[in-house]
Amino acid sequence: MEDLKNKNGMDVTIVIPTKNGGTLLKKVLDAVFDQKTTYTFEVVCVDSGSSDRTINLIRQYHIRLYQIPADAFGHGKTRNFGASKGTGTYIVFLTQDALPAHERWLQNLVDAMQADPAIVGGFGIHYPYPDCNLIDKRDITAHFQGFGQDNTIYCLDDWDRYHAEEGYRHLLAYFSDNNACLKREAWEKYPYEDVDFAEDQIWMRKMMELGYKKVYCPHAPVYHSHNYKLASYFGRYFDEYRGLYELHAYRIVKKWWLVLPGAFYCILADFKYLMQLDEIGRREKIFWQCYSVRRNLCRFIAGYLGGGYHAYSRPVQTWLDRHISQQYRQRRG
Repeated sequence: MEDLKNKNGMDVTIVIPTKNGGTLLKKVLDAVFDQKTTYTFEVVCVDSGSSDRTINLIRQYHIRLYQIPADAFGHGKTRNFGASKGTGTYIVFLTQDALPAHERWLQNLVDAMQADPAIVGGFGIHYPYPDCNLIDKRDITAHFQGFGQDNTIYCLDDWDRYHAEEGYRHLLAYFSDNNACLKREAWEKYPYEDVDFAEDQIWMRKMMELGYKKVYCPHAPVYHSHNYKLASYFGRYFDEYRGLYELHAYRIVKKWWLVLPGAFYCILADFKYLMQLDEIGRREKIFWQCYSVRRNLCRFIAGYLGGGYHAYSRPVQTWLDRHISQQYRQRRG
């Protein structure tokens, strides 16, 4: 591998935005500082108004801590702020609930970045936590398997396909800064945009269109999954599909009368999947089938509202933000 040492003598800056990280944050920080790597690294935490013991916990480690008000938080601007406080040749973004799965996570992620000088960003695989619900466990596993079984480099090498094929655009733009690495010189020239959602994918889409490359690294795993209440999923789906429209002009459904057919299609797919599982009994299958009905109705109703957000009047947008958006509540503390 090339010599990464810069004039400041640091290879990697790890940036972790925090807010009420709870007991999981300690596991994440322990895993970060237990890494076996040839790279020198520093850790920067940017906390946006924790009210639990997060601040005291961070101060127990050799971490540079910066505190901002909750309403100053933004997925793009907060990560930009954290990255600006470091000196590493590479910037690693990690979320407070993404737990490095082994002690060579950092080594493998940064190694992958050096496979091609045109690579400006890399992301690692996510493993579902052992207690992850069955539906998310299936979806997370299948999603990342689709990027390759080994380090895989992506670039925009077919503009006709890029313009014509929505799936290809999604593939190239996908980037998850729950577990990601950016080349600092690229980030300094093209920092994240100050957006409410999908800051990582907006950035990678720009990089692809400018002719740069990204790398997927399945050898740099983190555990990352959630078991949200359905109300929380509703807010997250609203934000996600609002972001996907802004990114790709993608809408999960364009007309309200397609919400139920779309949800039914996914419910049927879940039903077939659950029926194939031999490791769970009939009663548990019924439970997850009922869960699938509620979850998919949340997804398509919230997706319809989020995907159409751009077309609503400002008062309607404000009402949706205040009553549905999880990102709005996060910024307001």
